[in-house]
Amino acid sequence: MSAGREMARIREAVRAVQELGGGAPRVGIVLGTGLGGVADAMDVEVSVPYEELPHFPVSTVVTHHGRLLLGSLNGVQVVAMQGRFHRYEGYTLQEIVFPVRVMRLLGADTLIVSAACGGMNPLWASGDLVLLSDHINLMGDSPLVGPNLDELGPRFPDMSAPYDPGLREIAAAVALEERIPLREGVYVAVPGPQLETRAEYRMLRRMGADVVGMSTVPEVIAARHMGMRVLAVAVVTDQCLPDALEEMDVETIIATAVAAGPKLTRLVSGVLAAAAAGAADTVREPAGSPA
Repeated sequence: MSAGREMARIREAVRAVQELGGGAPRVGIVLGTGLGGVADAMDVEVSVPYEELPHFPVSTVVTHHGRLLLGSLNGVQVVAMQGRFHRYEGYTLQEIVFPVRVMRLLGADTLIVSAACGGMNPLWASGDLVLLSDHINLMGDSPLVGPNLDELGPRFPDMSAPYDPGLREIAAAVALEERIPLREGVYVAVPGPQLETRAEYRMLRRMGADVVGMSTVPEVIAARHMGMRVLAVAVVTDQCLPDALEEMDVETIIATAVAAGPKLTRLVSGVLAAAAAGAADTVREPAGSPA
């Protein structure tokens, strides 16, 4: 698909969202598996199913409600994806990041991403929140492959610091204030949908990863391409220790994520409260969304 045609698709979706009403969002939020509870804390002004928006993919994963929400959280205008998309559902990475590009053109210049993940750090436990400091992309693809969308960002965006240091500092301070244990580590993205073997977990750990999942990285790459500041928090839903590996099922993973949801909600709400108060310029007023 040509860059011009893709930009036209994005703008069509943006217009459709704007026609629904709601304020211009300053922050975009992506809610992962079992983590839709943040939406309950929002003052929702607009809620629309993805299938009613032009060119949006449709969520097929359990707990991903498949709705775009506009409203406010702790005084900050936000747009939230209540459910995301994955490569294992059959979507291309370009399709997966389409809503993030829409968020940016709606006015959001900051992206907060949440996800469920498997924990490979032996010092961490199921239910722990992990602040992502870096990532490894093993999906074998990038959402930026193909004609560059010059109106959104450069051909070769820098990825030396994909997760904003200032936002991470704010999140750590909020976690300390709220007495929420918060780890920090490296996320590795794999295609899925199968969980990893013992040998694969050993390999990933030796590569420097602390947690593993099947999402997040495409959205982060697209956001950074567009100059958005990114904060990402993952919930450890299962222990992936090769020498003590137990068979895992998706119901347990979802239950663990749901149980950790209130902690994630408090953390995100606290970060946005700091934003509303102007702490450390957490969320800047957009200098102007991409045309």
